[in-house]
Amino acid sequence: MKKTSIIILTYNHLDYTKDCIESIKKYTDKDTYEIVVVDNASTDGTQDWLKKQKSIKCHINLENVGFPKGCNQGIKLADSKNDILLLNNDTIVTKNWLNNLKICINSDENIGAVGSVCNHNENNQGVDFSYDNFQQMQELAEKNNVSDCNQWEEKNFLIGFCLLIKRQVINELNGLDEIYSPGYIEDNDLSLRILELGYKLVLCHDSFIHHYLGTEFRKDLNKFYPILEKNRIYFEKKWKFNTFCFDEIKSASFPLIDNSQIILDLNCGIGSTILRLKYLFKNALIEGIEHNKNKRHFASKFAQVYADLSEIKQTYDLILIGNFLEFVEDPKEFLKQIKKYLKPGGVLIGEIHNANSIKNIYQLLQGNFSYFYSKHINLLTLDEVKNILENLQFTNFSFYSWYEKINDQEEKLYNLVKEINPNIFYTYFTFKVTKE
Repeated sequence: MKKTSIIILTYNHLDYTKDCIESIKKYTDKDTYEIVVVDNASTDGTQDWLKKQKSIKCHINLENVGFPKGCNQGIKLADSKNDILLLNNDTIVTKNWLNNLKICINSDENIGAVGSVCNHNENNQGVDFSYDNFQQMQELAEKNNVSDCNQWEEKNFLIGFCLLIKRQVINELNGLDEIYSPGYIEDNDLSLRILELGYKLVLCHDSFIHHYLGTEFRKDLNKFYPILEKNRIYFEKKWKFNTFCFDEIKSASFPLIDNSQIILDLNCGIGSTILRLKYLFKNALIEGIEHNKNKRHFASKFAQVYADLSEIKQTYDLILIGNFLEFVEDPKEFLKQIKKYLKPGGVLIGEIHNANSIKNIYQLLQGNFSYFYSKHINLLTLDEVKNILENLQFTNFSFYSWYEKINDQEEKLYNLVKEINPNIFYTYFTFKVTKE
């Protein structure tokens, strides 16, 4: 099995770096890895400390060259035979973290990169346990980090805080795209480039590490937001869709899904919902519809994806429509057409931004209400949706609702009028109905 070159970038925060490297040495099998640190002009003593570490390869930059270029410097410094693992310095690794990543990545020649889960749930890369101290964390991690292929989830994007990439893949990629320097969105781009080469990305739920999420990069928002916007513009020009596509996942529908056998995901984007469904319902057949050819190109790597309903030749146990009712000229006619593709007893699940939400009502009373969902054709209420579905003879209507975070004034308004009709205060609701 190949050794691993662990590439760590540093910019100040010597305490994080020391803790990270100490945890690597404690919880990673000896003689299976090397540590390569690239410092981006730290001023807190990090450089002097690194120069004293004989067991670490290091490269010291005279200026901060950013994350993508720094990673590329580390890759060049690493042993040319080793796989590459990009690891943030604000992480603490755990028992079996790297072993389990390596078991996964070597289980299939088509897997190009794998990543760990952590204590933050961005990109659904979080865990369902919490802890008060690092002793608890390590105990929970040891129970979690038992290699299990059922805990491997195919993804269209892996966050770069801990990313193991096969050597042959990193060679084909020729490194990270340095135009994203000083950083942000480079891991989205890297993920798509790996997929374009024909490889898979896998999230290993059986490999947990702690992530502080406390680096310098986001602290100066006056610098951060312009960089973010620059990189978003570049990404969209390059891939012909924006970075928000990675977040287009119908998470609000999942609590109402039973273990259906044949599922259609309408407006499937680049496949985020499809991949989540494949992980949660491993025996299901999942297909999608996506009108945008650039998004469909990626979604088609994970499932059969059609450009339009007219291409479909079968019926489904479950159809997920997300918030599509808000974007059609005639919601009733749309639902009538969708119903044709449901089996008898089939289920339809959708998501709605409730027009009768507390936020809208508060703005209305302030005289500031505007049609702020400017891209939406319809703003619907719970009763409107229910009536349309009942008129089309859907049955077993059920829903659940939740709030966006509301401010103090909205909370006061809610407390005054919540007894009139509680349903009007739900910011969002998800509905579920059955075809007779």
